[in-house]
Amino acid sequence: MNWTADWIWRSQRIRINDFAYFRKEFAVRASVISAELLMSAHHSAQVYVNGTKVGGYGSPAPTNPWKRKYYLTYDIREQLQAGQNCLTADAHYLGGSGQNYVNGVPGFRLELRLVYEDGTKQVIKTDRTWETLKDMPHKVGTPYQQWRRVSAIEDYDARKWDGKWRYVGWNNESSTIKAKKAKIGRDEWAMVAQKIPEGAIEEEILLTALEYRAEEGDLTNPQIFDVGRIVSGWPKFTLKGINGVTIRLRYSEDLDENGRVKHNVTNEHSEHYFDQYTMRGDERETWQPDFSYKAFRYVEVTGYPLPIEASGDLTVCLAYTGMHYAGSFNCADEHLNALYEACIRTQKNNTLGQTVDCPHREQAQYTADTDLQAEALLYNFDALSVIEKTLSDFEDAQLEDGTFPFVAPINYEHPDFNLQIPEWDLHYATLLWKLYEASGDVKVLDTNYGTMRRMTDYFIGILDKDTGLVPLDKGWHISDWPYPSVEHKGQFLTVQQIKLVQALQIVSKAASLIGKTEDRVVYQGYSERLSDSIIEQLYDRESKRFRDSSESEQTHQGVTVIALYANLVPEADREAAISFVAEKEFECRTVLTLPLLRVLFENGCEAQAFELLSRKEYPGWGYMIAQGAKTMWEGWEDMESHSHAWNGYPARMLQEYVVGIQSEAPGFAKVVIRPYMPKDLSFAEAEVWTPHGTLYAGWERLQEKTIVRARIPEGVEASLKVKLVDGMTEMNLQTGDNELTIEQ
Repeated sequence: MNWTADWIWRSQRIRINDFAYFRKEFAVRASVISAELLMSAHHSAQVYVNGTKVGGYGSPAPTNPWKRKYYLTYDIREQLQAGQNCLTADAHYLGGSGQNYVNGVPGFRLELRLVYEDGTKQVIKTDRTWETLKDMPHKVGTPYQQWRRVSAIEDYDARKWDGKWRYVGWNNESSTIKAKKAKIGRDEWAMVAQKIPEGAIEEEILLTALEYRAEEGDLTNPQIFDVGRIVSGWPKFTLKGINGVTIRLRYSEDLDENGRVKHNVTNEHSEHYFDQYTMRGDERETWQPDFSYKAFRYVEVTGYPLPIEASGDLTVCLAYTGMHYAGSFNCADEHLNALYEACIRTQKNNTLGQTVDCPHREQAQYTADTDLQAEALLYNFDALSVIEKTLSDFEDAQLEDGTFPFVAPINYEHPDFNLQIPEWDLHYATLLWKLYEASGDVKVLDTNYGTMRRMTDYFIGILDKDTGLVPLDKGWHISDWPYPSVEHKGQFLTVQQIKLVQALQIVSKAASLIGKTEDRVVYQGYSERLSDSIIEQLYDRESKRFRDSSESEQTHQGVTVIALYANLVPEADREAAISFVAEKEFECRTVLTLPLLRVLFENGCEAQAFELLSRKEYPGWGYMIAQGAKTMWEGWEDMESHSHAWNGYPARMLQEYVVGIQSEAPGFAKVVIRPYMPKDLSFAEAEVWTPHGTLYAGWERLQEKTIVRARIPEGVEASLKVKLVDGMTEMNLQTGDNELTIEQ
């Protein structure tokens, strides 16, 4: 799409955590039949038409603007009126070389394209005729809230705000200047339509007031509130105005020993995890700090001298990327229901314009985190565009040698974030394959194939000539996380080798599907030769297990598990290896427990897999739930982040294996309902997202029979397979509603 609008800002200075307020009046005739408004900003903006906000939050979603810059499109015909109209926008530039964005330069861009009944056209666009406020309510240059500089304090002085600014007729020339052209050429950044949904408010949550132990001499009148669980979003208040009073809103997951909100962002100290608002003295004043997402359970209000008591005076806006949520899980065990809900809450918290590892400390997009999150995302949400964005962000961040920074987008050149995780690079391939399997769209393979191949080519290029294995390389090596017990000893790590085999196999399969026959053969050859080297160098034939690394004698459960999942265990030894991982004391962490569950569920060890999902003892997800957690922790321990979505894949395990909804062809073209019915569970049911519509299945075990129900969307070929005492019963399912009674 060809843009004619300029990028504008309030000056040509580049200031960290800068704001700009823009305004333009224009005339419209009565016969408008189309009004398409295009908007972009770096980093974000909120647009108003005649005082009414247009669109959602956190827009546009973050990208590397030198590679692609997202824009949003809105139909605003209903917001326009015959005669004079007013467009305003509030824009925010982060700067600061933070972890989860690219600095770029500040800029705002808007183009309104009008079409009239008689075919004439009119374009309103950003240029130097737009007005911008000299003295804004938002303070410029406030501190960042985390040391990673991913969001900044909003310090808003309502005494500087005139609400008439957003409407036709406002006139105070002394308080404005003309906008300046930003330091961005009109065609310098490639404009790309944003596919990922904008941030949206799902609900406003009422808070519970808490007691605390007062500290002598504290005149700030602290008032402490509990959301009840960790949420992403921001607080919102409507309070009696008192001129000059500054209200501070501080956030945390935790309270200190006095019942006050801690000065931290999860496990990291921060004096700056707050926003604040100075009142102008209106009868009622409403405000929400919504230029960034926060994540917290507790809110501490200081500086306001009156008690905040009335319901709704202070709420929390639960907000996240507005993906359609189509999934569900329900069963006879309330503990498992709570586990599923915690997984979904955590996933919502961690989709903030991109998939992120945690919604407070980093808000950063990792390939490994997204790969694990994709399990629950692609079964429960219409999340294809969200996963596509992750892949495109890493494509844009790919380094010259084919490897990736540890997160993307990122200010990688800054020494704080000049880091790589080689094993995480390899998750690009498995994430891409999951997207293909969920969507059935070969185009996603074609689009991302070159990026994936360049990544694997790097690792092939550094293979050790003597062993045929990938040696330790630049960056931080991770076989499992967090706090794993896999031994890293020697130059060759087994998990890294296996992940490379998986990536090479995916390159070969993708090449076949997009017509690159020669590549299919070449990369299959790479995969086979590396597989042979792994078995020769790292497999203990006597114990029928894989060693953790080239100089380790340790045989970690997770190392053999991922080898089983990648079909690297010699066929004659496979049964012994499965017995080993099923019987060994649980020692995998978040990354390697996913293949552990799949190997167990798919190889006759369903009881052991279900025990891992349902157990309430440490370690495991059920332990978190038993401790009262309503969102998933970063790891098994109650220590760092308590809202980490890569631990949310139990949601899918319950839907896929316990209820039994399993896709057997790309795009859910073919599905089998193959439930696992534990002895102590009397019923389970679930819905999952598919490109064809929501698919439902459920089972209920009565005394002498089992009832299975299913609702199959058009375009899905479905069958039922139920294991009985005397064998397996199989039958085809029809489109629409099915109810089957199986006699026991």
